[in-house]
Amino acid sequence: MKDYIHGLSEQRMVKRAPNRPIDFGVDRDYIFSCLKDVEQSFGLQGFPGLAPQQIPARMLIQQLIVWWRTLEPANATQQTAYARLPGAIRLIDTISAWWAEHAGNAHED
Repeated sequence: MKDYIHGLSEQRMVKRAPNRPIDFGVDRDYIFSCLKDVEQSFGLQGFPGLAPQQIPARMLIQQLIVWWRTLEPANATQQTAYARLPGAIRLIDTISAWWAEHAGNAHED
């Protein structure tokens, strides 16, 4: 794994995500299959003892970002799983922003 320093935009994504499990709606299968594929292909266990639906969104996006920045794919299976991480991260961030807006936490420009 590579060394990693959190970027400001990544810190904002993590902070924006609710610190509780949320319903990812139609994107749920993509997000959780990405998590599963990375865990299986790299031999990792991101959230031992938790079903995917029990993982707080903040913990999930933070773990996916860390994996995106630190993992180094060594084969085609790992590369395929790794390449899906940015999409899953962006989906979680977009859904988190939607939750914030609908909870009245968003600021109007």
